[in-house]
Amino acid sequence: MNALRGVLTGFLACSIASGETIRFDTGNPGSVPSGWTVAMTHAGGEPQWQITRDASAPSPPFVVAQISQDKTAGRFPLCIWNRASIRNGEVSVAFKTVSGSVDQAAGIVWRYQDPDNYYIARANALENNVVLYKVENGVRLSIAPKGLPSRSYGVKHDIPRGQWNTLKIEFSGELFTVFLNREKLFETEDQTFSKPGKTGLWTKADSVTYFSEFTVTGK
Repeated sequence: MNALRGVLTGFLACSIASGETIRFDTGNPGSVPSGWTVAMTHAGGEPQWQITRDASAPSPPFVVAQISQDKTAGRFPLCIWNRASIRNGEVSVAFKTVSGSVDQAAGIVWRYQDPDNYYIARANALENNVVLYKVENGVRLSIAPKGLPSRSYGVKHDIPRGQWNTLKIEFSGELFTVFLNREKLFETEDQTFSKPGKTGLWTKADSVTYFSEFTVTGK
């Protein structure tokens, strides 16, 4: 058993190093995808992550979606991929904002330690901006882009609603680089979470958001 576990661990490490893409096409509609865990930061209605059919997805016919419409403003639904923990690498995901009156947000989580401690890069189709945050002991704080004043809040950028976009984060040591639709938007630096952690997906409040082609590469 230990030998088998070693072989599987080595195989996983190799696949993550070369890039692992999850397309959500092996589960049952209405269920949480295999290998993922649902969590939430702060109180509010339970998150509802499930495999959903969407013929417009980059890899049809299935996506994973957060469909709960609880309007609690400080509520952050999470869907965490359990099969790798990495310190340096990159994560990308295709996303489509579907609805939300409080928020229409899509985020990538990395160096996830628990529901109260992790980094997020998120795009918001209501605010038309992209912001990088840390959540430390349950408190979310934005991290200003390099070269801008310390109180700067991400960057303004059009986020087309109801259309597929791609968000990507590259992270190495304390340096983080954010991309949207292959365009480099900004870099930030932070030293709060230096240990390896899991990666995953994030939304806020009543955001109904679809995700496809979640790709993780360790370095």
